Amino acid sequence: MTAPVHTPAAVTPHGDERLSAVYLWWAAASGALGGLLFGYDWVVIGGAKPFYEIYFHLGSPELKGWAMSCALVGCLAGAVAAGRLSDGFGRKHLLTLSALVFVVSSLGTSLVSHFDAFVAWRILGGFAIGLASGISPMYIAEISPPHLRGRLVSLNQMAIVAGILLAQVFNWLIARPVPVGATAAEILASWNGQSAWRWMFGVTAIPSLLFLIATFFVPESPRWLATKGRNQNAQRVLGRLGGEAYARHVMDEFRRASGEQTSVSLLHELTNCGIARALLLGLVLAVLQQWCGINILFNYAQEVFAAAGYQISGILFNIVITGAVNVVFTVLALVTIDRFGRRFLLLTGVTGLTVVYTVLGALYHLHFHGVPMLVLVLSAIACYAMSLAPVTWVVISEIFPNRVRAGAVSVAVTALWIACFLLTYTFPLWNAAIGTAGVFWVYAAICLAGLLFLYLRLPETRNRSLEEIETSLRGTE
Repeated sequence: MTAPVHTPAAVTPHGDERLSAVYLWWAAASGALGGLLFGYDWVVIGGAKPFYEIYFHLGSPELKGWAMSCALVGCLAGAVAAGRLSDGFGRKHLLTLSALVFVVSSLGTSLVSHFDAFVAWRILGGFAIGLASGISPMYIAEISPPHLRGRLVSLNQMAIVAGILLAQVFNWLIARPVPVGATAAEILASWNGQSAWRWMFGVTAIPSLLFLIATFFVPESPRWLATKGRNQNAQRVLGRLGGEAYARHVMDEFRRASGEQTSVSLLHELTNCGIARALLLGLVLAVLQQWCGINILFNYAQEVFAAAGYQISGILFNIVITGAVNVVFTVLALVTIDRFGRRFLLLTGVTGLTVVYTVLGALYHLHFHGVPMLVLVLSAIACYAMSLAPVTWVVISEIFPNRVRAGAVSVAVTALWIACFLLTYTFPLWNAAIGTAGVFWVYAAICLAGLLFLYLRLPETRNRSLEEIETSLRGTE
């Protein structure tokens, strides 16, 4: 057994420290723009929902659920493709591809006149989300030093919630006030029914273009370069990110780790005992992040707040408030994740979700309305934003060895999108069958089960290099 050598103290750069830090944060922030588009494109539909449903005459719960969840088919395809494509063409080129698809799909969705075309463009947009959701956090993890990795990967979640908030703000600003008691025919004939929802989707093209431009200026992942035998290029990138001493240290670690590898199939690797344990953890975290139910508070905010007694205009404003709370508590996670660790934040947040959902379900059951419901919804979002939202992506991006990281992350993210599809599609059906109170009690039970699993199986990875984590997983440390 050998004691781990912690990179931060050993290889802190000196002469070029400030320049390297600026370049590192810039590269990570550019990669995180994929998260911003992920959040924006995923949540923009919530504000457009009351209007496109009337425009396309969607009456049944099945059609409403399909309109909301169809993008997840694309997300699933993107997540499945991300691993193989990024291993073959590199992380940088996949970021560029996802940005380009975001641009095209957002414009396409804004111009449709038929529901089938709407679904097709949403699926294409979902493909971009699936790519970005797997590539962005993995890319950031692979360029980050251990002592900053939690914070830098959390930038991806910060970008996601910033995208969510931007979508919510633009939805609120674009939509015009809806008179109380307005009929569906009146809404259809208004600005909201004809144009507002189109602009909500079309505005996505602006940040998509910024992301596309940024991808041309970021470096390739040094760990991907090293796996392809391009060691000089890898060391050059590492030198720009952290200085020459840091670059030599990481390359030495990589050579030691790769020297102990054998060439076997991805399936065989993923069934290896150590990696299988990591994969199980990644799968549970991915599914729990979705089945905890928080996305319902974003994607079906209309129904959630309507059940609490709010009208459409008040609902759109409340959605902006939820986005602001999401941002504030994500910032809290970002500044504490490398201090308190992944395990503390996850256990605290999931405990909070379990309690809040239990109380929220009880108040819906007792027909409470107004501010108390809003406060509980905001509390749930706060718990999620400081735990499952950022930490899931951090843990998934760092627990797998270099040689299988892209494939294993792809498997975990694919599971995440399958879980998200099931959650999003089934909410209208569950809500009609057991009521909003029953739905939140189900989510509370899921959170409790997830809490027990994490308490028993979640290790702490704070302040350990990716190669040290790999060694630990092989059980040789």
